[in-house]
Amino acid sequence: MAPNPHSLRSETDALCDLARWCAARGWVPATSGNFSVRDAVSGRIHISRSGLDKGLIMPADLLELDAEGHVLSGDGKPSAETGLHVVIYRDRPEAFAIAHVHTIFNTLISALCESTGHLDIHGYELLKAFSGVETHAHHERIPVIANSQDYHTLARELEEALDVHPRAHGVLLSAHGLYTWGTSVAEARRHLEALEFLFEVEYHRLASEIRQSDLGAR
Repeated sequence: MAPNPHSLRSETDALCDLARWCAARGWVPATSGNFSVRDAVSGRIHISRSGLDKGLIMPADLLELDAEGHVLSGDGKPSAETGLHVVIYRDRPEAFAIAHVHTIFNTLISALCESTGHLDIHGYELLKAFSGVETHAHHERIPVIANSQDYHTLARELEEALDVHPRAHGVLLSAHGLYTWGTSVAEARRHLEALEFLFEVEYHRLASEIRQSDLGAR
């Protein structure tokens, strides 16, 4: 069960606050990204509708879905990526909130790491922002999935990635964006902010290594 006192009303309010916060940071440009919470009582999913400016989102803009992703109520249509939320909630039963954002650094580093299929991060103090992590010595391996417009295939690949990486706190879609989650909106937000900081740090580190390698080869 999700921790109390995270009522559905307080969580949908917090979810909209998170989406607006992401919009203010430029993390969901041009109506991109999607956000959801899962009701601990009914199991229903409340998700941002497609084509919505996240800087203007309010609880009335959330669609109510059943656990399989079928729309039960609300105006508008769900994102084509709704099925990915369904997969995460099914495979991470402790998750009750999901954030999906398109930032400069998660886009760049996911493309850079697509060939390896994952991004390894270790040695940073901020790793302790992740649930269950108590030391900077933690090794966080974030799966990277090739982007696709075939969302049935993408959902299957996401399911496989979650099975292979049960300790991951997020998943990257190459040159697309990040999915992360938490037991509450507050935890999902903490994971999101920590991951985005670490992506920026790691991108600069990897880019520096590539430049040094190129210089050495000349």
